[in-house]
Amino acid sequence: MTGKKVKRPDTYARNVFINCPFDDGYIRLFDAAAFTVIACGFVARCALEIDDGSEVRIEKIFKIISECKFGVHDLSRTELDAAHLLPRFNMPLELGIFLGAKRFGAGAQRSKSALIMDTDRFRYQKLVSDIAGQDIRDHGGEMARAIGNVRNWLASTDGMVRLPGQEALVMDYSKYLTDLPWICEEMRLSLDELTFNDKVNIMNLWSLASESPN
Repeated sequence: MTGKKVKRPDTYARNVFINCPFDDGYIRLFDAAAFTVIACGFVARCALEIDDGSEVRIEKIFKIISECKFGVHDLSRTELDAAHLLPRFNMPLELGIFLGAKRFGAGAQRSKSALIMDTDRFRYQKLVSDIAGQDIRDHGGEMARAIGNVRNWLASTDGMVRLPGQEALVMDYSKYLTDLPWICEEMRLSLDELTFNDKVNIMNLWSLASESPN
């Protein structure tokens, strides 16, 4: 895999904005969501993909959301910060931007589709009651359920799309995690220092390799 570069198609209709917590307690679910998006033939996008100190962070988010038809939004990280005793508001904010783009945007922006997840299906009623009536999917902090939620939602976007089932994707993700250390070694990357773009490139390469008959 060394030296190979995956060309990311910048097509609105295949781009999926992933709005999930980045902290150590959630990263396994974040990575599983990104893997599922890629394994299902879509393009994983995230605010972490751009590291440009000359651009205001919110402008980066506006730009990426404008380029994505789909968005995965997880509202499960609501614990209070130990230092400031405040919760994280990034995920609800970015969900609001995404829904606003769908409501007030023009053309393709109105075709946006969102998957909203939480640990419990009805907990959002106490956290963000303004989205009452939205179809919330729970994952209970379980990787397999998160993978299933993302897979089933993507499958529902186009009845003609044939995607692997949840069980198959969970097995594939387990194999990917097993292969990841030696892939990093071959690519001269540190497993503990992988950026979002590193992970996306590796996931794309792994998916392509797993599809090859050889």
